[in-house]
Amino acid sequence: MRIVILGGAGMLGRKLVERLAAIGSLGGRPITGVVLHDVVEPALISAPFPVSAATGDLADPGVAEAAIAGRPELIFHLAAIVSGEAEADFDKGYRVNLHGTLKLFEAIRHAGITPRLVFSSSIGVFRGPFPETITDDFHTVPQTSYGTQKAIDELLLTDYSRRGFFDGVGIRLPTICVRPGKPNKAATGFFSNIIREPLAGHAAVLPVGDEVGMWHASPRAAVGFLIHAASLASGLIGPRRNITMPGVSCTVGDQIAALRAIAGDAVVARIRREPDPTIQRIVSGAAWKFTPKRALDLGFTADRDFAGIIEAHIADELGGRIMA
Repeated sequence: MRIVILGGAGMLGRKLVERLAAIGSLGGRPITGVVLHDVVEPALISAPFPVSAATGDLADPGVAEAAIAGRPELIFHLAAIVSGEAEADFDKGYRVNLHGTLKLFEAIRHAGITPRLVFSSSIGVFRGPFPETITDDFHTVPQTSYGTQKAIDELLLTDYSRRGFFDGVGIRLPTICVRPGKPNKAATGFFSNIIREPLAGHAAVLPVGDEVGMWHASPRAAVGFLIHAASLASGLIGPRRNITMPGVSCTVGDQIAALRAIAGDAVVARIRREPDPTIQRIVSGAAWKFTPKRALDLGFTADRDFAGIIEAHIADELGGRIMA
């Protein structure tokens, strides 16, 4: 099986190829090669199959066509700019998150291949007012540019799949926490920052109140979602091609309580409160309580609780150690 990972230089792209290297096959079929594609050159890893890198902006002429020139049987489309950046730069958000995706879909259509395409969507496609919990039938009426871009992509994915141009499945990812590495421009980035930085011995800024809630998944769980989506039978997915992923619902206060229980008061004291009205506005109306029955029925699995998310980060990124 030939695989292309678009957004292969990003955190999820890197963790995904590492998991693929560890398992060596998908759906009972051996992986014969992986191409990592991004706007910056992805780092290569050792794997039991060839791993190569390619660069380019999908919105540029000819780049999408080149990205799938090897006629992949499976494409993971993770390439996007994050929510805060899409909101701050309207033109860039639509160029990358919408027009780049449409160019990819068109390139596949004209190449005459019908790969499975796993698209990373977002719970940002939802906006309130919300019921007590959000079910699979809740409407998508985003109120951010990022959420709008993802919602349009979901409609395109459904239509191109209906027409048989590819076999698409969109997975609406929760907020990924705890993200390793440096802070990014996502409006939701602080959810990771207030855990990652204190555990590493650094200060972190909390721009919102303890009452703000979010629907979370660890990087481990997110990679599991991607791999499971790649192997799902098309008949099980049916005509509704976009699926809300399971996750952990908790408030900022719940996060801090879990951090305190695992790491102690000294680590929690590294969190500095600096209210940011813009961030508060973006995240305070976010969806954070779901009943993702369809995903669970299809076999997607989530983290057990937020303490488990923190423990996974400590094991995977900190070698099991907390900086005192």
